[in-house]
Amino acid sequence: MTRIPHESSGEPNPLQALPLDRLRQRTSMKWRTYPEDVLPLWVAEMDVPLAEPVVRAVTDALHLGDTGYPAGTAYAEALAAFAGKRWGWEGLAVERTAIVPDVMLGVVEMLKLVTGPGDTVVVNPPVYPPFYMFVEHMDRRVAEAPLGADGRIDPDVLESSFRQAVAGGRRAAYLLCNPHNPTGTVHTEEELSAVARLAERYGVRVVADEIHAPLVLGGAGFVPYLSVPGAERGLSLMSASKGWNLPGLKAALAVAGPGAAADLDRMPEEVGHGPSHVAVIAHTAALRDGVTWLDALLTGLDDNRRLLADLLAEHLPAIRFRPGDATYLAWLDCRALGLGDDPADVFLHRGRVALSSGLPFGTGGTGHARLNLAASQEVLTEAVRRMATALR
Repeated sequence: MTRIPHESSGEPNPLQALPLDRLRQRTSMKWRTYPEDVLPLWVAEMDVPLAEPVVRAVTDALHLGDTGYPAGTAYAEALAAFAGKRWGWEGLAVERTAIVPDVMLGVVEMLKLVTGPGDTVVVNPPVYPPFYMFVEHMDRRVAEAPLGADGRIDPDVLESSFRQAVAGGRRAAYLLCNPHNPTGTVHTEEELSAVARLAERYGVRVVADEIHAPLVLGGAGFVPYLSVPGAERGLSLMSASKGWNLPGLKAALAVAGPGAAADLDRMPEEVGHGPSHVAVIAHTAALRDGVTWLDALLTGLDDNRRLLADLLAEHLPAIRFRPGDATYLAWLDCRALGLGDDPADVFLHRGRVALSSGLPFGTGGTGHARLNLAASQEVLTEAVRRMATALR
């Protein structure tokens, strides 16, 4: 595949568009969970105005009263066109897609298709906490195959987990986070090809959460799992929600490899009743017409990633931060600060900065915190200043 790196769009940086007093008027989880004296840099919401094409598409739909039930393949067609232009992936077949309510509910439905109660789902901690919550709630067992010290998939550890997961003839699945949350790791084509070979060798079905795919920074190439050799029986979940800050407009797409089309066909019809029609309109507009906005965002995130590294080096040099190539999340190793298992709790109560605790991310999360850097540079600077004061 030929991948086209993003270029500066010439649009204003959306991360610098909204002052803090305007953001505090929002009523979403990020802005209502903590008191007003707390800077919220935790849950995955960005401090940005929406891309104008998204606003226009939703506004037009509301004026038209177009608020019924979702239909058609416009979302899948927009994603296929975006994938071809952005990632050089021409293999996203619209006929092998299905609209689902959101990525995690789509993950649940895909896992139901390829595993049964009591079967094992392998994950790579530290990883997005809902991987544990949703999998355990659906009566599957979670098996950990921790990332290596370099933050990358360890094929030997993964193979051992696969071997144990299918022992006794049981079915098993691998819930892949690509790009990885919270580390921002972008898995390479070589790594994903190795995953596909191991999955086929052991009969493990791969379900890839690729929600952060549009948020690959600095030209590092995102590789869709279904694009690599041997991934034909894989399933992927994709969405515009993270890239364009649309988590409250719920819709996602399940995408099947050629060898998994029959599995996707077995998904119950009622699953497709859950997505919002207005959300589908918004996501379609983002993918079709919101690319220049996305490029401006990516440039701003690149700047913020560098700023955060500089701020930590100046004010909190004991924190280890390895900038990732994707997402707007920063995984902070705070163990050298001596703040105990949950440094986020200390930063909240002493510094009035809300980060995500590392503990729910599984093995490797102790002594860590996740910081959302999709904020203005002023907010990011103030947050690190407050974190430093929490140590005094």
